[in-house]
Amino acid sequence: MTGKNLDKIEIMSPAGDFECLMAAIKAGADAIYFGVSELNMRRRGAKNFKISDLAEVCRICRQKGVKSYLTLNSIIYDSDLKLMREIVDAAKKAGIEAIIACDMAVIEYLRSVGVAVHTSTQLNVSNIEAVKFYAKYANAIVLARELTLEQITEICKEVKKQKIKGPDGKLVKIEIFIHGALCVSISGKCYMSLAAYNQSANRGECFQNCRRTYRVIDEETGEELVIDNKYLMSPKDLCTIGFLDKIIASGVSILKIEGRGRASDYVYTVTKVYKDALESCFDGSYCSAKIKNWLKKLEGVFNRGFWQGGYYLGRKNDAWAASKGSKSTTEKIAVGIVKHYFSKKQVAVLEIWSQGIKKGDVLFITGPTTGIVNLKVSKLFKNGKPFKGIAKGKGISIAVSEKVRDKDKVYLVRKK
Repeated sequence: MTGKNLDKIEIMSPAGDFECLMAAIKAGADAIYFGVSELNMRRRGAKNFKISDLAEVCRICRQKGVKSYLTLNSIIYDSDLKLMREIVDAAKKAGIEAIIACDMAVIEYLRSVGVAVHTSTQLNVSNIEAVKFYAKYANAIVLARELTLEQITEICKEVKKQKIKGPDGKLVKIEIFIHGALCVSISGKCYMSLAAYNQSANRGECFQNCRRTYRVIDEETGEELVIDNKYLMSPKDLCTIGFLDKIIASGVSILKIEGRGRASDYVYTVTKVYKDALESCFDGSYCSAKIKNWLKKLEGVFNRGFWQGGYYLGRKNDAWAASKGSKSTTEKIAVGIVKHYFSKKQVAVLEIWSQGIKKGDVLFITGPTTGIVNLKVSKLFKNGKPFKGIAKGKGISIAVSEKVRDKDKVYLVRKK
């Protein structure tokens, strides 16, 4: 593998807000994907940007040399067409790289106004004929999550063999998910939330019924089926860090991280881990010791436990979550805010709340311009004087080598 080939593979990271956007960029993302308004698959659970934010998001991405992809991938009703066109027009004016879509009304409008299309996993593309069809419209096609690596490899080979090109005249890019939440339904096309609450998961409104506990009872006898896990429909998160080299060898072009509803620490950590792993695959340093270290880092941020292999390795899905929330090995506690940063002295003045901080604590500071800064408290001052013990209140100062900004949030990170 060569550096030239490395340049052809994108790590695409999620961004639910400006904090996550900057965290992804700082961690080395090659592209970010995000939603605006309500016409995307994270209408519920992610903050999302406003249409008025499009110009700024695209400007930041251009400045940092990162590609920007807008998700407009929900089912579209007739009542949504006006808003859909408004979003597309604003995105085009802002200079968006491409829009991720699945509804043909969106795809046709994108083509009519000259905006590049990437397909969404909602299309469940599972074979080369489907790739050929959507390549008439899209420059990049994300494959269904249920395929094996052998099937993905064969599709990538056929793209080259048949010279299947997108509207840009280049070979169509193949994209797959490499990390994050999995849905119990095929490529996320679930109807449980719609049936139970009239809130469609396919319009980004999922109530996540699958993440709850269930009991299986025979109504005739009243007997309950004894099972070892009540989370019958909640898969563990996909994690491919242990076989990323095989994924790269398959021929895919875009590696997508799930998590537009996640916080900046998740976005930064997962992006950084996979970026480091990708580079290691190409420089020959990818090994079991590094994989173990990367996995430990991934376990430190939000996760439901990991299904290491997923459908990609041809395994049945017997990896079910053991709890409703995160199984992260660490917890983060909001402890304060930044009041001021002195760039020359590299010192941040903080306001610390009741929890308090002390020397040796691990913190991260996050904000919409800062992204995320991780640090260990090496020097601690109160009202300008060295301080021992637990510091709280106003006038707390710590050494911070990277620039942080007023009103940035300060979190304490500790092991559970």
